[in-house]
Amino acid sequence: MKKHSKSNRHLVPLAMAVGLCTNTAVFAAPALEEVLVTATLRTESLQDVPVSVNAVSGEKMAEAGIDKIEDLQAYVPNLSMSETGIGTNIYIRGIGSGINPGFEQSVGMYFDGISYGRGQLTRAPFLDLARVEVLRGPQNILYGKNSIAGALSLISARPGQENEGMISGLYEPDHGEKVVDFMVSGPITDTLGGRIALRKREMDGYIENITLNRDEPQRDESTIRAILDWDATENLTAMLKFELGKFNVLGRQVEIVNDQVTTLAAPFPFAGLKYSQMLTALGAGPSVLNTTQDYKRSSNGDYSNNRTKNFTLNVDYALGESTLTFISGFMHYEFAELCDCDFTGAPVFSVPFDEDYDQYSQEVRWVSAAGGTFEHIGGVYYQKSMLAFYDEIRIDSLILPNVVGNALSSPAAGASISNTTTPRNFTSDAELWSVFWQATWNASDRARATLGLRYSYEEKEGTRDLTVADLNGNERAIGTVDGVLAGVFMVERHDLEGTQKGGNLAPSLNVQYDVNDDVMAYATASIGHKSGGFDARSNASPSAAPNAVGASIAGSFEYDEEKASSFEVGAKTSFMDGRGELNIAAFFTKYDDLQVSIFDGTLGFNVGNAGAAETKGIELDGRFALTDRLMMGAALAFLDFEFTDFEKGQCYQGQTATQTVGTTKYCDYKGKTNQYVADYSGNVTFTYTREFGDALELRAGTDFVFTDDYNSSQNLDPSQEQDGYVKVNARLAIADVKSGWELALIGKNLTDEDVIAYSNDVPLANSSFGSVGHYAFVERPRSVAVQASYRW
Repeated sequence: MKKHSKSNRHLVPLAMAVGLCTNTAVFAAPALEEVLVTATLRTESLQDVPVSVNAVSGEKMAEAGIDKIEDLQAYVPNLSMSETGIGTNIYIRGIGSGINPGFEQSVGMYFDGISYGRGQLTRAPFLDLARVEVLRGPQNILYGKNSIAGALSLISARPGQENEGMISGLYEPDHGEKVVDFMVSGPITDTLGGRIALRKREMDGYIENITLNRDEPQRDESTIRAILDWDATENLTAMLKFELGKFNVLGRQVEIVNDQVTTLAAPFPFAGLKYSQMLTALGAGPSVLNTTQDYKRSSNGDYSNNRTKNFTLNVDYALGESTLTFISGFMHYEFAELCDCDFTGAPVFSVPFDEDYDQYSQEVRWVSAAGGTFEHIGGVYYQKSMLAFYDEIRIDSLILPNVVGNALSSPAAGASISNTTTPRNFTSDAELWSVFWQATWNASDRARATLGLRYSYEEKEGTRDLTVADLNGNERAIGTVDGVLAGVFMVERHDLEGTQKGGNLAPSLNVQYDVNDDVMAYATASIGHKSGGFDARSNASPSAAPNAVGASIAGSFEYDEEKASSFEVGAKTSFMDGRGELNIAAFFTKYDDLQVSIFDGTLGFNVGNAGAAETKGIELDGRFALTDRLMMGAALAFLDFEFTDFEKGQCYQGQTATQTVGTTKYCDYKGKTNQYVADYSGNVTFTYTREFGDALELRAGTDFVFTDDYNSSQNLDPSQEQDGYVKVNARLAIADVKSGWELALIGKNLTDEDVIAYSNDVPLANSSFGSVGHYAFVERPRSVAVQASYRW
């Protein structure tokens, strides 16, 4: 990781913002455009919504090159998203679900009202969105499906009353990125409108795989969406959406960033060597010796092939001044991945896995008219889902068998795991019913109080089985191979099944008061829940009793629901006759029975309930019209996270354990922070627009994105601290507003910061070889692209 001095340069964007704000007298007095959101399931001004919410428009996403949630996090403080070796992390305010296919995400994602609760879906590319709204803090009343940390609401662009179209192309030469977007929209008949959008994106990658002599990750993404809007009658409207998506990735943005000499002494045959040096001694190529962060990796190759499909039907029926809404959704995805999970160019082992998911949901919602003494939103929700997951550890070379044979002074023991796999199948079927009601009392023109309740009842069935087989899938007899696998991978055969059922009540109370026409203050207290479930990736059964070969391995299978108690106070303000806005929120959330996924030190993940944690902080965001041509926006978040009860945290390499269960070592996390928690983070943006000539327009924007230090590893290894940084993104464009064309130059990460998004222990390096090592997912370095678009 690139090291930066602890200088005041992190505060440069803030200083610029303050300086600009204090010299406004020389400018004219423009006003801001109103931002409308649907965070409360009604269309409201952002300044009237009593929630800490960031809204990013589709226009901003297109201009800034925000292609997916991983890009969005730069513009939303306290939102973090990263890919990992075998999963996806998404966190808000320091809370997330961690890595396990059995988890639904603590940060709920909703696409046109349909829950997208699976982690893999957060990797899907964006297409033709009207906006994305990020709601921070528990959202268990209106966004009820496990949204205990927050919610992301994605809203598709809809057909308008006028015919319109757009085609856009982007090219970035350094990383071979090519993007083509196409959209056509407008009325088909007097009552029927349609919109079709397509996106095709390819990229060669920014990491050099020196083992295979190619750039990675190579991306191939295609998405198509069709929307029909039908005004059936004066009171009945319907929207039908169909979308198909494909996003394939060849290779990964992963490299080894730390490799140290083994702590094992003779007679260990590789005493005095680093892990990479041991691999070369066993016949691996010289590429494995590259163990520093330099945008080069050593790997035998990996991939991720993803397919998505969804149908959404939204029907609105006017009942007098109220509206009855029906939202039906069917969603399917499947993916197949190959993880070169030793993360080196030596063929030590690999992990192929695939997942298949189907979901059907139905919501019926009644929304009263706004403006009366009492307003309400209520309804019922049903969801059924089916998940099937498969993976295996695949040992198809002699490197690992030879190492085991030498370490145990038993060639037969090493040979026992040759040409071996550990097939594992996991299923989870769930059925959820919930009923919710939110009522608002407009006590006066200035005071409002809202009470919300949601009761949910869910039934889940889960199964997981793991066996030992040869490369052709034939089960092997219990024997020496089981003992060796237990020692190397902490794997044991098992066949488990379980059922969970139960309900919970989530309440929320909010009060608002308009101090004057420019200031609205609010306070919210809420309790949220996230349902329990079943662990998909543990390598062993929950019992620590000796198994058939005498090994004591404590895995996991079931985990319980978690609970959040949250308090938030805030204010939405405008000033200088609508020229500026400043919003602030202070929050405190206590989590009990927090669900966590703990790396077992080799290759498995054990899921359980940590105990308790607290997160608190302050979030600010605002906009200011410096002139009628120059706009400034800013967002800043301060965050403090602490585990208050977590006895079984993951130890980092070399750390002294506080307790041991079976062969698994644990460290007490009480008083510690969490992965991705920075003391402060934020952004400052400037947008300048100037007309000249007959119809030409100059558009320029600069974004400063900054963060303080944070830890990129889930075991909080001090060596994996990411230093704070300031990234600069910029866009310069010239457009003809009459003809509809635009040419733009887009720069990302112009300061060329080296940023680690996620890191973890190199599997087996320490547990089997005594060498401390880390792999890391590295964000994209500086890129400069040209973009051309035409609208009609």
